[in-house]
Amino acid sequence: MIKHTFLLELRKNQGVSQAFMAEKIGLSRASYIEIEKGAKELTLSQANQVAEIFHITLPELISGEKISSIKVSINDVAEKKEKQEMRIDVPQKNLKKFKEVLLYVLEKVGSKSNVGMTVIYKLLYFIDFDYYEKFEEQLIGATYIKNHYGPTPVEFKKIVENMETKGELETVRSKYFQHDQTKYLPRRESDISVLNAKEIKHIDEVLSRLSDKSATELSDYSHKDVPWITAEDGRPLSYESVFYRTKDTSVREYEPDQL
Repeated sequence: MIKHTFLLELRKNQGVSQAFMAEKIGLSRASYIEIEKGAKELTLSQANQVAEIFHITLPELISGEKISSIKVSINDVAEKKEKQEMRIDVPQKNLKKFKEVLLYVLEKVGSKSNVGMTVIYKLLYFIDFDYYEKFEEQLIGATYIKNHYGPTPVEFKKIVENMETKGELETVRSKYFQHDQTKYLPRRESDISVLNAKEIKHIDEVLSRLSDKSATELSDYSHKDVPWITAEDGRPLSYESVFYRTKDTSVREYEPDQL
């Protein structure tokens, strides 16, 4: 969902009228005014047009701010968050939860022959983004960037290195159908006390639905997802763009008036 206050700010900063914007995206002025008030939503096509008008990317339009460079740090203490009244697009990283979710995933499906690094990347991505679409809350809140093989969690390698140092995880190299494969072996049990029942149920559902797919199948599937499609190469994927998903990847049952 586009933040209507940000849309209003963009238009005023550029000194253009509501009538001009309405004409450019094929709406009546009255309909456009409803969008700026937050009473209506832009379609994905209209949102792309608005982003082009203001010379910004779609993820920046959706997030309501310019995307800054990503800095990754390891801190075992969860970041303190203030209560928020609206959904936000800034990833709320919980590194403790990231570690426990990773260990839980490995306990459940890590022994499967197809589950190497690429599959783990995609499982974490769909755990995070599907949860956000269904519940409008973040589970891990990791930052995922767009690369050729699909969404990649930028925190992953540093977290794995940190876990290896502490003896919580082991990285092994193997072969899978003549291809090099990186697998991860958990060296302790996950602490599921950091997860609530809803989160565990959601993770189990994602693993049941996707963990038997190959790396190629999951990469192809992620390439159909709007967050990946609308992101620029090497840039973060927007959590808010899950609300523009098509039926190919959407996991939420929307009411008729939400479509």
